[in-house]
Amino acid sequence: MLRRAQFGRSSEKLDREVEQLELLIGDIEETEGEKEAQAETTKPDKSAAPSSSKRRKPPGRTPLPEHLPQETIIHEPACICPACGGEKFSKLGADEREVLEYVPSHFKRVLHVRPKMSCRGCETIVQAPMPTLPIEKGRPGPALLAHVLVSKFGDHQPLNRQSDIYARGGVDIDRGTMANWVGHMAAYLEHVAEAIGRHVRAGAATHADDTPVPVLDPGRGKTKTGRLWVAVRDERPFGSSAPPAAYYLYSPDRKAEHARSLLESCRGFLHADGYAGFADLYLPDSKTGVPKLVEVACWAHARRKIYDVHVATGSAAARDALDMIAQLFAIEAAIRGQSPTERCAARRQNSAPILAELKSFLDATLAKISGKSSLAGAIRYATSRWAALTRYVDDGHLEMSNNAAERAIRPIALGRKNFLFAGSDAGGRRAAIMYTLIESCKLNEIDPEAWLTFVIERIADHPINRIDELLPWNWRPPETQARAA
Repeated sequence: MLRRAQFGRSSEKLDREVEQLELLIGDIEETEGEKEAQAETTKPDKSAAPSSSKRRKPPGRTPLPEHLPQETIIHEPACICPACGGEKFSKLGADEREVLEYVPSHFKRVLHVRPKMSCRGCETIVQAPMPTLPIEKGRPGPALLAHVLVSKFGDHQPLNRQSDIYARGGVDIDRGTMANWVGHMAAYLEHVAEAIGRHVRAGAATHADDTPVPVLDPGRGKTKTGRLWVAVRDERPFGSSAPPAAYYLYSPDRKAEHARSLLESCRGFLHADGYAGFADLYLPDSKTGVPKLVEVACWAHARRKIYDVHVATGSAAARDALDMIAQLFAIEAAIRGQSPTERCAARRQNSAPILAELKSFLDATLAKISGKSSLAGAIRYATSRWAALTRYVDDGHLEMSNNAAERAIRPIALGRKNFLFAGSDAGGRRAAIMYTLIESCKLNEIDPEAWLTFVIERIADHPINRIDELLPWNWRPPETQARAA
């Protein structure tokens, strides 16, 4: 188990293998395209024997999106008939062929001109006020700032790479200049991120997790390990209309106090792994006697420990347990999006018998094997949390796993591969702000760049007591507003 943990396949390694496989498939498809192009430019030899291989039928074309601007090019035929030399024609119709083209992104200069006018009656000078700029005395516009932020924290493009890309377009923007822009935007947008955090914490059920982030540690000549925590509110599985959102928090270490800081104001249920730092949140309150949060353990974590044993040892008992857990996940997939009442009824009818069978099987297996074996440890992880693992059965608002938080952590793992480390604890805090904004947009299927452009354009003049008006789910894209008008 130790060898596998250190040298075996982690999820990140599997992700890299998938990426390599995609590269390989892409290379094969490129080769096929090259062969097709060569076949189209080479006239077939009629004397040659027919090929036994069938030519691959091209896939059906997906219609191009309606919202794309359209440019029409009319190709007029010759003015003189090639057959008889006539010059008079009757139109029979036209053939049309759509082509998808790319217009490279470009910069533009925006010149703000404010004419000064003098009143002829009293000589009072009248002039329109200068619109508030995102960065006072700075040059970047809202759209450029939004693009830099999404490119760094959404598309995982470090600022030095962005600088090289912009230079190819003929615009030199120093990496340090963009870093200054990012710092300004983090200060302005922090209030919006905190408003998202209040929305997340107000849910009746919260998902939470954390992941390590390497951080430069000046003076030691190496990096230290910080943590990015995430709390997720996602009520879509039981048909709620509450907007989903993710709130991130950075800490320089993994002490329990940071878990409390993230979840202190939460009430209800907490989906989480077995991290000991959450334990205090499950204790009864000294005044009310009611715990702030009720633990809902994650079947994905329990399954993973049994799966690791099965891969390492080929255990038949582990395989049988995995089969029963797979049945539980299949039931959840079938009831996703149904009402809490329907979900609860389906779980009591279908999941409860499987869970009872699984519990008996795990207890019987544990009695037969060595208590020091890896399988025994995996089984004890599940059985010691059985009440928390089965709590979801009787409440349709709860989930079987903490996968909502794990999905929210995944973009950070992708960013680690590009950034290698954060520059400082302050950099980790800025990253938490930006991840909160961008990932919450993605959860609501909103273009983060378009939304950030809207917010950055207005944030300096927007009243702090109306900050909720700027949240992603309260914003409508311009084309939606135009259709409504």
